[in-house]
Amino acid sequence: MSLTERTTHDHSDDRFRAVDWSLWTPKERATLLFVIRDGQILLIEKQRGLGAGKINGPGGRIEAGETPEQCAIREVREEVRVNPHAVEYSGELSFQFVDDFSMHVTVFRAADCSGAPRPTAEAIPLWVPLDEIPLDRMWADDRTWIHLMLDRRKFQGRYLFDGDAMLGYEVQALNVEG
Repeated sequence: MSLTERTTHDHSDDRFRAVDWSLWTPKERATLLFVIRDGQILLIEKQRGLGAGKINGPGGRIEAGETPEQCAIREVREEVRVNPHAVEYSGELSFQFVDDFSMHVTVFRAADCSGAPRPTAEAIPLWVPLDEIPLDRMWADDRTWIHLMLDRRKFQGRYLFDGDAMLGYEVQALNVEG
């Protein structure tokens, strides 16, 4: 893989710049998977855990022995009871919280799914038109990279949060040739 284009957007305060990202290691690894079809995106209203009450894509923590893609598919099945199809890698997100929690998230998208989304104890599914994504009800980082995922552009992002407040970030849109 060769990197042919690299666009960086850096909007950070001193606390973000103080993080040594070259030595950064996440405490947890997780995934997100967005099903996109017919001009709509499948989102969830998270019912429990990190981000409860927020809108997001289905996803969760990677279990021992799972690849990120296997985790993403499993989480969609568990959270909204559908099977995603044509899953493709989109990007990587690194989150550092000031309370010392850290998480690396691999983001995927799917071109379709089989089954009708159903609510579970973890999530209430929502089909939303692509031009009506409720960014004001999502994590603050989503507005910095979701457009890249929708445009099928690969990306990497690093974020510093204090609870729900995003203190700083850097996003790189990657144009990768294989």
